[in-house]
Amino acid sequence: MGVWSLEALDQRLNTILDRLEAASELDNLQAISEQARDCFGVSHVVYHWVSASGEQYGCGTYDPQWVIRYLKKDYLRIDPVILACYKRYNPVDWRDLDWTGKQVRAFLAEAADYGIGHQGYSIPIHGPSGQFALFSVSDHRSDKEWSEFTLEHRRALILLAHAFNEKALEFERGKKEEAGKQLSPREIDTMTLLAIGYSRAQVADTLSISEHTLRAYIESARLKLGAQNTLQAVARAMSRGMIVV
Repeated sequence: MGVWSLEALDQRLNTILDRLEAASELDNLQAISEQARDCFGVSHVVYHWVSASGEQYGCGTYDPQWVIRYLKKDYLRIDPVILACYKRYNPVDWRDLDWTGKQVRAFLAEAADYGIGHQGYSIPIHGPSGQFALFSVSDHRSDKEWSEFTLEHRRALILLAHAFNEKALEFERGKKEEAGKQLSPREIDTMTLLAIGYSRAQVADTLSISEHTLRAYIESARLKLGAQNTLQAVARAMSRGMIVV
């Protein structure tokens, strides 16, 4: 497992982002996921998405036999990572999930047999028109080492997750260009703070504005993004690259 200085890691990350931007077809993402695995020195990197129409695409470094078995056994139904990420917008550390059920324990043991790793960090992406995607890294580090890794690389992993998703959306069949309006600087600040978990009161205090003014910013951003509620507005702002947390 490679160990890189922060400067060297940043350079390698920028190279990956450049490759993503230049990718001309969906199959290019497989090689880039392998490069991302080596960049961060983890056991696996995986990106998977499901469009609103049910179309699926995945790339990553899992053993192909594990992918086949996962789909054949329909483990989507019981996988705690998938179930949690469908409901959340912030990154999910696998250690925080419930792995106590009998079926789940058996699933976890089987995943271990395929070298998935007992540590994992997944970034859910709720994209436009019902699209859902998941970017995950996994490894065999100790709890202490994993805590240090996720703390140090959280922002880079989120950036990479959304870069993968943005490129995948470009290749979506029949995708229509979204003529969304740009958010103002204050609306971006508001969405960003909400995305990292601040309450409305905390956002208002941080931006030194009244909660009444804050509501106006949220409503304006929601309308520009075509969202039904605040959570959906935050998700769309993240998926479109308007905010990065």
